[in-house]
Amino acid sequence: MAEGISSFWGPVTSAEWCEKNYVYSSYIAEFFNTISIIPGILLALVGLINALRQRFEKRFSILHISNMILAIGSMLYHATLQHIPYILPMEPVDALLEVFFSPSRVVLQIAARFDEVLVDDLKKQQQGDETPMVWEMLLYMYILYSPDWHYRSTMPTFLFIYGAAFAIVHAMVRLRMGFKVHYVMLCLLCVPRMYKYYIHTKDASAKRLAKLYLATILSGSLCWLFDRLFCPSISRWYFNPEGHALWHVLMGFNSYFANTFLMFCRAQQLGWNPEVAHFMGFFPYVKIQKPKTQ
Repeated sequence: MAEGISSFWGPVTSAEWCEKNYVYSSYIAEFFNTISIIPGILLALVGLINALRQRFEKRFSILHISNMILAIGSMLYHATLQHIPYILPMEPVDALLEVFFSPSRVVLQIAARFDEVLVDDLKKQQQGDETPMVWEMLLYMYILYSPDWHYRSTMPTFLFIYGAAFAIVHAMVRLRMGFKVHYVMLCLLCVPRMYKYYIHTKDASAKRLAKLYLATILSGSLCWLFDRLFCPSISRWYFNPEGHALWHVLMGFNSYFANTFLMFCRAQQLGWNPEVAHFMGFFPYVKIQKPKTQ
């Protein structure tokens, strides 16, 4: 919420949440919404270390790294409340139009108008975590569906092209509600396979990971909705429950539980005899024992 306080980053250009801006520092716009992302980064780092130490497939290392990249992008967004500019050169487009349609004055006028509209769209920009969110969901889709995909090169190629195309389109045309609907659809596409993994998993500890994943995403979503829908009332309270910050913390654990569950399922598919161990009797991670031939 804007308070008219002078800041290092200048005027707010992005969406705001139900937290007063620049209360604790002129360098951090939404203090609690920023620092609440740190647990997610640390959890992703723990998952990455475990994946590298036990030599899991590279997809899981990339998954943990993508979690960290997304979290860092979200931190930058909440710390600055600035949209990220995407500068795309228009000169190549103009040159091609002139080569193919040089006699046509109308086409060149259309091209000039296209430049004008695109520059206007670029000024709208986007949040630093939106495109990484889509890329991360495409990576989850690959991990979930690739074991049963017969043409191994087809899926990663398609997902890569899809992710690149989305990044370009989203940079050129600011997708507001379209982005949200698109992201929810990608999430829903992952649900059937996650459910399949759950019902085929007999290990009670692994099933508990899946239940923790579900519990954190549901409770986190409630915090997000509460913060978003009741902000006018919350802003008048003496104490702000920081629903969006709680969402960040819960989603950090949510990603870790999801990744750990997927690592267990994949290790089971590969015959690596996985088990869910607990660091200091509390913190879950996957411990594997590969056959000597591997």
